[in-house]
This record gives sequence, C-alpha cells and structure tokens, in this order.
Amino acid sequence: MPLPSQRPAASPSSAIEPTVFQQVLRAPFFNLPDSLRLLHSLRGRGEYAGRVEIERGRNPLARLCGWLAGLPPAMRDAPLRVEFQADARGETWRRDFGGHRMVSRLRCRKGLLVERLGPVQFRFALHTAGGAIYWNAVGARLLGIVPLPARLFARVQCREREHEGRYEFRVEAALPLAGPLIRYEGWLEPADGRSP
Repeated sequence: MPLPSQRPAASPSSAIEPTVFQQVLRAPFFNLPDSLRLLHSLRGRGEYAGRVEIERGRNPLARLCGWLAGLPPAMRDAPLRVEFQADARGETWRRDFGGHRMVSRLRCRKGLLVERLGPVQFRFALHTAGGAIYWNAVGARLLGIVPLPARLFARVQCREREHEGRYEFRVEAALPLAGPLIRYEGWLEPADGRSP
C-alpha cells in the first residue's frame, strides 16, 4: 500500500492517448499553429462551421468518378459544417456542404493517414512545412481490399493551414484520363464560437 504522500503510477489506460493526427505527425504536430492543433486535438464530438468554394471536373469520366465517391457538386461561397467524432482509434468526419453530405473515416496505420471515402480507402503521407499540413496520396484500395496503382492518385492532395488566425483547407483531386475531379477550399471555425 502506498504511503499517504505517494501516488500510484498512472496506468497506461488512464493516460490520454494521442489523436490520429498526433499519431501520424508525431513531434511536428505540436509546432503547428493554434487553429490546426485545436481541430486535430478533438476527442469525442466536436463541430466546426465555415464557408467553401467547390469546383468539379467536367470530363464525363470525372463526373462518374465523383458520383461514385459521393463528392459534392460545384458551389460558390456555400455553408459548410463538419461534425467530428474522434478517439485514439479513429475519427469520423461528417461534412455538410450546403446540404450535400459526405462522410469519411480516418485512422493511423503504419505511420500513414488512412481515409475511407465511399468505396475507396486512401493512404496519405503527411508532412508539415511553414506551419501547414500537406497530405499526399501514396496508395489506395478499392473496398479496403483490392490495391489500386498508386500513380493513379498522385494528384490527390490536401493542404491545411492557418490564415489570419483561422483554419483553412484546400483539397484537390485529379486522375489520369479523367482529369480534375474536384477542388474545394474554404475555412472553418469551432461552431460554438471558441477560438484557439
């Protein structure tokens, strides 16, 4: 029995486990700007709101791929809400682009960020530079099982940054033959009005 002045050591299960982005980025995570750290430190449920601009590819093959992935239609200055449900095992992002919903599930696997979006599971290598997070697709699987050639997804990427104290994002996806699928960018703030 410990003496009254001694406390028992914390068990591993009682310690706060790192979030998915903390697991993937490791030490560089803690040097990111406040708005990025706040968003990617969420545990449990959180909600963000902002605005978004969306451009969609016009090639018929790009339209088909976008439909299969459940991508939102083109929009100008549209409202965006994102509900996050996060724990150490993974995160679910429920996006609402002006009434069009898109859901994905993210987790860390072997140092990569794995995102399941529709029937495709993407693998992203993340790195930080100049206070921003860059996502670059390094692989994909259909239905989480069938490997797809990584070179097909070389132009699927994302950048997250802080601009004037606010979280901003830009996502771009293009495929060989199909060309640009989607490009969307905008900003988000905590829906409850708290600031970083």
